Amino acid sequence: EPELLEKLPDFKRRLEWFLANRPKLAALVSHWNQEGRGHRRLLSLLRGHRMKRLLTRMLDETEFLSPYGVRALSRVHEHSPYVYRHDGMDLSVRYQPAESDSGLFGGNSNWRGPIWFPVNFLIIESLQKFHHYYGDDFRIQCPTGSGNLATLNEVANEIASRLTRLFLANGDGRRPVHGLNERTHADPNFRDYVLFYEYFHGDTGRGVGAAHQTGWTGLVAKLLMPRYAAEVRPCKAEQAAENAPEHLKVAATSKSGRPRDVRPAP
Repeated sequence: EPELLEKLPDFKRRLEWFLANRPKLAALVSHWNQEGRGHRRLLSLLRGHRMKRLLTRMLDETEFLSPYGVRALSRVHEHSPYVYRHDGMDLSVRYQPAESDSGLFGGNSNWRGPIWFPVNFLIIESLQKFHHYYGDDFRIQCPTGSGNLATLNEVANEIASRLTRLFLANGDGRRPVHGLNERTHADPNFRDYVLFYEYFHGDTGRGVGAAHQTGWTGLVAKLLMPRYAAEVRPCKAEQAAENAPEHLKVAATSKSGRPRDVRPAP
């Protein structure tokens, strides 16, 4: 933002020095002197053409883009593991969409295929910021090969929509997060109370790992908020809670701190 840069004179001075005195380094990052939408400037490791190449892979449904978000590792490596040879040993990593087949990192496989919320959330916010600079003229196929051209903001919304799909009931009334656990699908004491799993199966969306990750996985609440806010924007906070659609109401707290009204998640 132009006004923000003016509040950081030391940063601006050092940045301009690097642009003038280290042209080879400056050539590796975004075009700082080229203004974007709203006279904004962009400082990023990705220039537009590099971003398009990166997004072409990330938005490929045969690689990273799952029905439920962005996978931590390309699905291509399921049958073609990446192999690194060192000191006569073959060290490999392959796509593992859920539980790990080894004890590495405590048996977690967050980085080898599953949907991991913190990375997905950062991708969404980054795409939104890039859109603030590039505007609607910068478009990319989403999904790759579909022929559908989308702005970066629309790509961010698509990823957010896929993430929320983990928790929302589908046409059959089933939530992907519950996997094959019929009790959590059918029992009224369980089916409407979702758990915030550590990560999610890269193909089916089933919850995996610790079931109490209310930190990063709880970020799904923010992804659902824009839809909710659009319906209740004219209302004040308490009125909004009362006027919200029934399926969007959540637990409210009284002044004493005790739950006042508990309702199932969407």
